[in-house]
Amino acid sequence: MDRRSFLKTSALGGSAAAATTLAAPAYAQGNRTLTMVTSWPRGFAVLDDAATYFNEMVDAMSDGQLTIDKKAPGELVGAFEVFDAVSSGQADLYHSADYYFIGQHPGYAYFTAVPFGGTAQEVTNWYHHGGGHELHTELGEIFNLKSFIAGNSGSQSGGWFRNEINSADDFNGLKFRMPGLGGKVLGELGASVQNIPGGELYQALSSGALDGLEWVGPFADERAGFQEVAKVYYTAGFHEPGSALAAGVNLDVWNDLKPAHQAIISNAAMATTHTQLAETLANNGAALARLQSQGVKTLQFPDDVWDAFGAASKTVMDENMGDELFATIRGSFEESLAQSSDWLLKSDSFYVEQRNRVLSAG
Repeated sequence: MDRRSFLKTSALGGSAAAATTLAAPAYAQGNRTLTMVTSWPRGFAVLDDAATYFNEMVDAMSDGQLTIDKKAPGELVGAFEVFDAVSSGQADLYHSADYYFIGQHPGYAYFTAVPFGGTAQEVTNWYHHGGGHELHTELGEIFNLKSFIAGNSGSQSGGWFRNEINSADDFNGLKFRMPGLGGKVLGELGASVQNIPGGELYQALSSGALDGLEWVGPFADERAGFQEVAKVYYTAGFHEPGSALAAGVNLDVWNDLKPAHQAIISNAAMATTHTQLAETLANNGAALARLQSQGVKTLQFPDDVWDAFGAASKTVMDENMGDELFATIRGSFEESLAQSSDWLLKSDSFYVEQRNRVLSAG
């Protein structure tokens, strides 16, 4: 049995058995409609915005010949069930964050974000010019998927807390929501880490089921209303310095699409990444000011907490190195990161430092 067949069978289990035949695609007068399941409630700032933009681009570029019927969590499957639904053929494609699916394979973390990983630009560099997309494709094929990055919300905030974090010990016993490998890092620090869908976070925080959470950044977080139930906000986090979203298409559906429609989906994904990042960065500053005007205290973690994040991150990342594909993805990512950061430190970063110095001198 080859690697794809083995992992697909072992990882999907009951989901694959429940939908052994692909759902028939919807056609009308030569047009085709694909069913997309998402992890985002309708109207969720930034995230559902990205899924909606992707749909609109596919429709516009195909002149209506290829359309997408977008389903929110609960309309067909749950927020965290979209991967299995598309892999097995219950739906045609998903829009989500691939680090939700590290249970299927830990390599999926790299196609959202990893602790102390790349900024949005560095992730994009790797994905499109450093072999990232090819590795995403290789990983997706194990699970009968054709995968794309389709969004990036930039650096994510450190999160919302009821009380300040003064040392790494303050994470011990803290009930905190953080997905992906970042969540495993907080687990190393003693936190009780939970992965709760976005649509349930406000209630969990307000009820006390969570002591804190991370979501996206000021623009999305303000819309979610977290400032109403927590007033301590850390603006920089270690866990998602450039947080990508993903579109995964059932591989059988993908192979059945016209080449022109495949190209449309690929380019719509790239356009979504660019547009979502711009939307987030254009709105975060004003949203942060509004949060502060509502009594939110904005802070940065102390250096010794960052050091604890770093030590725990190394432990978590190294745990997965026994998996050959994970090791390959990590090596490719880190090689690209080193090349990108070397130039950025000598150009963009230095420029911003000098710009701020010159302008402040006035």
